[in-house]
Amino acid sequence: MTDHVDIAVVGGGPVGAALAAALAGSEYKITVLEARKDLTAQDPRAIALSQGARLILERIGAWSTLADMVTPIETIHVSQRGGFGRAELLASEMGVPALGYVAQYGDLYAALAAQLQQGSVELLTSTQVTAIRSTSGYGVVEYQRDGVDHLLTADLVVLADGGRSLPGQQQVKDYGQTAIICTVTTAQPHGRRAYERFTPEGPMALLPLGAAYALVWTVPNAQAEAVLALDDAAFLEQLHDRFGDRQGRFLSASKRAAFPLRMITSEPVQGPRILRIGNAAQTLHPVAGQGFNLGLRDAWQLGQLVWEADKPALGGTEFCARYQARRGPDVRGGLLMTDLMVELFSNDNFMLRHGRGLGLALMDMLPPLKKVFARKMMFGARAW
Repeated sequence: MTDHVDIAVVGGGPVGAALAAALAGSEYKITVLEARKDLTAQDPRAIALSQGARLILERIGAWSTLADMVTPIETIHVSQRGGFGRAELLASEMGVPALGYVAQYGDLYAALAAQLQQGSVELLTSTQVTAIRSTSGYGVVEYQRDGVDHLLTADLVVLADGGRSLPGQQQVKDYGQTAIICTVTTAQPHGRRAYERFTPEGPMALLPLGAAYALVWTVPNAQAEAVLALDDAAFLEQLHDRFGDRQGRFLSASKRAAFPLRMITSEPVQGPRILRIGNAAQTLHPVAGQGFNLGLRDAWQLGQLVWEADKPALGGTEFCARYQARRGPDVRGGLLMTDLMVELFSNDNFMLRHGRGLGLALMDMLPPLKKVFARKMMFGARAW
């Protein structure tokens, strides 16, 4: 069985759903292929959404559903353990209502999935993509559904499934670190303040979420199992030792989960008809919370390019080249920034420690520098 559509989106996760929502009301026939049987997420992670992400979510209609479920970040405190220097970023100084927002992954996905399902996009769940290839005239997606083989052709095939359907050439940098995540409560209320705390073992983030904090604690791989095995009291004691007293005592911790940390970049598909977005194109270290925001900008800018293009040009060589050129600076900048932050701050080198402290102190004392950094965090490369 063969069908043809204008755009085939492989992957109905948050980034794929955002792209479909960004194209709502367009003239194009769009099909989204999703491996799961329904659009629900059992994921314990909290997601940091930048101010720029909020603007995109507003434009695609998802923010109204999500707004009451997020916690604004009005202040970000950045410091390093065992060294001088710290910086504070304030939303009021940047002229924005919040520097960012924190949402449960499930709530974010539910808001995006609702937009996908309300539109005119065809959604095919329980699909197993078996092959993807391109020709000069169209892209080809082979998949199985209910035990039946299907073939779908499209002027443009967008990979938004983390790269599972077409792995391709990848560059992988293993940081040798594991992120341990959970929710913690503290003796002092968070006051919509987030923390980015750098330690020699890796960065630590506390993100306000409801009345609690979402914790992302980076540890070396060799220590991960031991930290996960700690009972609540011992876990909270070690957490306090790493983080310090700024929020008083840590009172409770939810069940912990762990994720290995790597930077993965996938080479663009050679030729026309196929593009990668989100984690199918790049996976970042969670430091500074840029991963989903970068993927959301992928989806938004691809959607804008589709709106701008003449229909005969959709998915052609020039179209794909324009997308890569448009996204290149932002993606490269995000990869470079997060990688440098991990490499420069995840060590106990004496010279680097003092250099880091000086850099944080200078940024805190120089409002123009602080504003440039904050806008980069909020809006990506175009903020420059």
